[in-house]
Order: sequence, then structure tokens, then C-alpha cells
Amino acid sequence: MSSTTEVAAAEEPRRVSLYKGDPGMLNWVLHRISGVTIFFFLFVHVLDTAVIRVDPTAYDKVIETYKTPIIGLLEIGLVMAILFHALNGVRVILVDFWSKGVQYQKAMSIVVWTVFLLTGAAMAARLLYIMISHG
Repeated sequence: MSSTTEVAAAEEPRRVSLYKGDPGMLNWVLHRISGVTIFFFLFVHVLDTAVIRVDPTAYDKVIETYKTPIIGLLEIGLVMAILFHALNGVRVILVDFWSKGVQYQKAMSIVVWTVFLLTGAAMAARLLYIMISHG
């Protein structure tokens, strides 16, 4: 009796990646990044506002640095972070507390991204116009 033996092809080594490509994971990551960004802005805002009690002249100098184009672009980024964080936060609340939230999670994510991109583009265009016309 003869037996046939099959040799299995060597499997390719699996690449280990934290990001699996799911849109829900992208929302999760961006929600955390936007939250941390907003936190650091608030921290800096409290510090620069506190400077006025110590030295009003130094406060005026700090405010002058905020009138640069780079800070203007960072402001646009901050508003985009706040907008995304707020919209996605509403989606997270609905997923957590609405009985059908999980069922409509993908549709709500599409709505969040659509509203974010449309509103964010309009807002960024307006802020850029203000920066250019007043700069």
C-alpha cells in the first residue's frame, strides 16, 4: 500500500497591526486624538490667560503671537477637532444608550463624516478668508 503525503505550503508570516481597517476603529482613534488635542488647547488657554494676573505686558505679547498665520492654521485644526469630537460623541452616545444604536452604527458613522466634511470645509474656507482678508 502506498500513501500520498501532501506537504502544506508554508504560510506567510502574519503582520501584526493594531489598525484593522474598520471605519469604527478610525472613528475611535480620531475621537481619542481630537479629545487629547482639545485637552491640551484648554491647558494652554488656562495658562496664557493666567499670565494676565502676573504680567499684563507679557500677556499682550502672548496674544500678539496668536495673530500669526501658523496659529491661524492651528485654530482651524482645533475647530475641526472640536467639530469631529462633538459629532462623533453624539454617535457614541446613541450607540451606547439607544437600543438600536449598534444596528445603525455604520449609517450614523456615514452621517457623522458627511456632516463633518461639509461643515468643516465651509468653516475652514470661512476662517481662511478671514485670515487672508485681515492679515
